Amino acid sequence: MISYNYECDFKISNEDAYSHWITSVLKSEVKEEGEISYIFCDDEYLLNVNKQYLEHDYYTDVISFDYTIGNEISGDIFISIERVLDNAKTYNVSFENELQRVIIHGVLHFCGYKDKTETDETLMRNKEEEKIKMFHVEQS
Repeated sequence: MISYNYECDFKISNEDAYSHWITSVLKSEVKEEGEISYIFCDDEYLLNVNKQYLEHDYYTDVISFDYTIGNEISGDIFISIERVLDNAKTYNVSFENELQRVIIHGVLHFCGYKDKTETDETLMRNKEEEKIKMFHVEQS
């Protein structure tokens, strides 16, 4: 089950479309859907999570906590809407595109993809783009 929680003044307009897309992404990775919770928040909220649980004192766009067991993907994904807005401007992409990227980024981590090395980061970006294209196909 995929759930959406809001700790800021933001709400996804079509949660069902996003849930269908995420489920399709999991199937494309031969994974099963467990409990995935999205928590949309502001910079300060996510900074506090970053400090408290990861001992990092900096802003970030997404933090994921993986509770996956075997092939069943589960976890919490915290997303700063403020960072998504800023990153969309920085990378000259739409807010929706950047939001989709961070939404699926956490799921890809749960599927086993990493982004700490240059090689892993390149693979992660390629996977993000591949999965974002699936969203557009689903909405056609």
